[in-house]
Amino acid sequence: MNVSLTDDLSAFVADQLKEGGYNNQSEVVREGLRLLRARNEKLVQLRHAVAVGMADIDAGRTIPLTSEVLRDIADRAKQRVRSRKSRPA
Repeated sequence: MNVSLTDDLSAFVADQLKEGGYNNQSEVVREGLRLLRARNEKLVQLRHAVAVGMADIDAGRTIPLTSEVLRDIADRAKQRVRSRKSRPA
């Protein structure tokens, strides 16, 4: 496979090689593709979560976001933090 890069991207690859994190150009490109794949997988998960949320809204499986609900969420978060701090390391 041949890949054509803009001058800017080619310079970036060269900089990465100079910094010593990679042994060759292919390693730099493979790392970029791994990151792109991970980003795309995260987008798929986020889109799925949004679809689930929208289905819940459409089905009426939601509650209004009131001050009381927000306080309850904050209280539960504080309890989780406290319980994590009290666990032995």
